Amino acid sequence: MLNFPAGSCFFPKFAPEKNQSYLIQQKMKPGIPQGTRDFSPEIVRKRQYILNILRSVFERFGFLPIETPAFENMDTLMGKYGEEGDRLIFKILNNGLNNPQKKEHFQKAFENVLDGKNDAGLTERALRYDLTIPFARFVAMHQNELAFPFRRYQMQPVWRADRPQKGRYREFWQCDADIVGSDSLLNEAELLSVYAQAFNKLKIPGIVLRVNNRKILAGLAECCGAPEKLTDITVAIDKLDKIGTEGVQQELEKTGLNAGQCQFISKYLNRSQPIEAELIRIETLLSKSETARKGIAELRETFEAFAQLGGVPAGSRMEFDCSLARGLNYYTGFITEVITEATAMGSIGGGGRYDDLTGLFGLKGLSGVGVSFGVDRIFDVMETLDLFPESIVRPKTKILLLNQGKTAQSHLLALLQQLRKEGVPAEIYPDAKKLDKQMKYANKRMIPFVGIMGEQELSDQSIALKNMNTGEQTSIKLATFVAAFKQAIEI
Repeated sequence: MLNFPAGSCFFPKFAPEKNQSYLIQQKMKPGIPQGTRDFSPEIVRKRQYILNILRSVFERFGFLPIETPAFENMDTLMGKYGEEGDRLIFKILNNGLNNPQKKEHFQKAFENVLDGKNDAGLTERALRYDLTIPFARFVAMHQNELAFPFRRYQMQPVWRADRPQKGRYREFWQCDADIVGSDSLLNEAELLSVYAQAFNKLKIPGIVLRVNNRKILAGLAECCGAPEKLTDITVAIDKLDKIGTEGVQQELEKTGLNAGQCQFISKYLNRSQPIEAELIRIETLLSKSETARKGIAELRETFEAFAQLGGVPAGSRMEFDCSLARGLNYYTGFITEVITEATAMGSIGGGGRYDDLTGLFGLKGLSGVGVSFGVDRIFDVMETLDLFPESIVRPKTKILLLNQGKTAQSHLLALLQQLRKEGVPAEIYPDAKKLDKQMKYANKRMIPFVGIMGEQELSDQSIALKNMNTGEQTSIKLATFVAAFKQAIEI
């Protein structure tokens, strides 16, 4: 049934004129929606550090940036993420729902939605759930402008009406890299290399690249005699790490599989060997399925190319995970997920091969493969493990020029301009407040130096430079101040 989870709809603004004065006078306790966050300057710097590293890796591999709207037409998103995913899409209510002349129409539309039917009379747009489906729509719309294979990266927020918990938010960022317009398995190997290099540059320890192929899962459904239940089977076994073997067994039984079929799937999930040994075990178990054999062959070719590209760096590893399913319906081949064993956080990246995804939008026969980085979870991992370099949380401003009134201001503004022109981050305190107040501001901002121009400094055309860490103060001529200061802070 299609419904609106709590907090999943955006309502049009109602502000009756009669209540306007009341609304202005009413005191409101500030807050933000559950599952969202404010970011302080320190946190933003840390997030930018992650994004800049990812951007540098993407561009080194030849990926080009794009951006798409925050919201899409409902038809673009619905039916692409499976039943569970569709329920987590934030719907946007249409404008004009307070029109009394259309009250009956809107009421009927709302009843349709409650009955599990989407109704354009109530909602026609939704916030994007991920970046892949909007990317497919972008490629279909701009196909004549693009050179294929098209290598794209995209770094933007997405929204899901999920239950907020540690590492899971309703608004969060994704960073995707995709190659569309090529069937070559070299692309899978390239994207594994993107993961390996990015997480190595971020210095996250214990990285595990989990890999599987949806063709193997399709072969599993064939071999247990239930090819029509592929989606049910993949959704169930994808929960193995969360609910265990018994929990998966119960989920499978709910789908209508018999005891023999459930036992066969449990045997498939009995994983414990190195990659090649595990591939041989699965190859033997699913030997009757040509689809499964093709999936295994694709993985071997991908692993070989990945090794030639350098493989995983020291401290990381790759494993074949037969339970990995990536619940999204559009994956058709290679699938991957990234975790770190250094802390319990869930996946911090994932992706896979999607054949003919753009066919949903009229562009047939275009295969693609892509991976996504979960920026918010990566941030939480790095914060937990204290991995951010100290230099990125230090204040950028190197000197604060203290304001003692109009007399010195013209000299200070000229000096400020020279400092900035020479690449020195600098500020002037805007008000001629007491020096003690200005000093406290510098301390709170952790600005390492202040410049003081009092009557004596004005008289001899100098400026007093005070080190806020040591308390040491020296007088420097204005004419040589910029060069001397740059040397002192080694710029």
